[in-house]
Amino acid sequence: EFVASGTLPNGKPVILNSNGTVTVAGESGATESIPAGSEAVFNAGSTVNTSVSFNPNVANQFVVAYTDNGNSQYGTAVIGTVSGTSLSFGSEVVYNSSQVAQSKIAFDPNTSGKFVIAFNEGAANSTAGKVIVGTISGTSLSFGTKVAWNGTSATGYFSIEYDPNTANKVAISYRDGGGSNHGKAIVGTVSGTSISFGSEVTFNGSSTFYTGLSFDAGNSGTFVVTYGDAGNSSRGTAIIGTISGTSISFSYEYVFSSSTTHYTNVAYDPSTAGVFVVTYTDSGNSGAATAEVGTVSGQAISFGSAVVFSTKPPLTSAPAFNQNKAGSFVVVYEDSSSPNGGYAIVGTVSGTSLSFGSEQVYNSGNTGSYSVAVDPNTSGKFVIIYQDGSNSNYGTGILG
Repeated sequence: EFVASGTLPNGKPVILNSNGTVTVAGESGATESIPAGSEAVFNAGSTVNTSVSFNPNVANQFVVAYTDNGNSQYGTAVIGTVSGTSLSFGSEVVYNSSQVAQSKIAFDPNTSGKFVIAFNEGAANSTAGKVIVGTISGTSLSFGTKVAWNGTSATGYFSIEYDPNTANKVAISYRDGGGSNHGKAIVGTVSGTSISFGSEVTFNGSSTFYTGLSFDAGNSGTFVVTYGDAGNSSRGTAIIGTISGTSISFSYEYVFSSSTTHYTNVAYDPSTAGVFVVTYTDSGNSGAATAEVGTVSGQAISFGSAVVFSTKPPLTSAPAFNQNKAGSFVVVYEDSSSPNGGYAIVGTVSGTSLSFGSEQVYNSGNTGSYSVAVDPNTSGKFVIIYQDGSNSNYGTGILG
């Protein structure tokens, strides 16, 4: 028996320190460098609605999905590559030759080079929700045919993610404008370059906003959805979903914030089954950016204490976990007061508690439409994608 110093992930080698404690091998001198390199432009035009995801099967490769305002607001994607502390980008590829108001990208960790992009086709939160399957071959992108998952209704506040334990299976959470703005979810099955959907299921029978969705890598077919529940004074709420084939069942709703809650986002720790982090803006506390640890036991959720990590008050991204270090994640956000600079902060989960490092500025100018992803194949490296208001709103990336 030894005394652990820091978090010890299952299956990772450890070293014995001179004081008798053990730490994860190679992790004892952890440092932060945010940013770690120079900015790189991927779209020399006004860029919004960005979403970024690393290819889990190829180190240093990621894809950005976004709306290109300089090209009729078309939905567009581009491959990015990390080399040392530099970023480079390939040619931009249009995946939807009409207006895109929101986009979210997710890679299949079980099928090499396969990903999906979910998007609104039309004005913000007012038109159909559609999905398209993308494929990487070398440094080239190709796309299948777009398919509606909610084709006749206004679709908003959606989130999409692959089940890490089941190849070709995705889940989407969203607000259904054609269904009284209720919160709903649906299962998609990818086959080649096509996707098909099961029946939509209601998880919240009231007006729902800011849904976030994340799968538990330690429990196959299990995910959590977080959202603001307008039917319960807009409190921050979470619910467990379970997939069986193309069907979804849901547990009870659990409130994690008793005040008005905005911009909820969620991510499971891939190294620790049943543990996730939710971030949100707490309007009951002057809009402070706040986070909590959630723990799942069966169909029940319990939460640790709320921790404020910024009082800007900001809009926040989803937490992006480092798969090579249990309990470690990064969040990016903006200062909602002038000059709206871009910030990043590293958080650490320890049991049911959270701690944060110092916030770091990655872009001192006006920053918007940001997203972040950690490379699961390269320890500690992550990419921030954003709209750089100090450079004509160009689509820009930077490494941390």
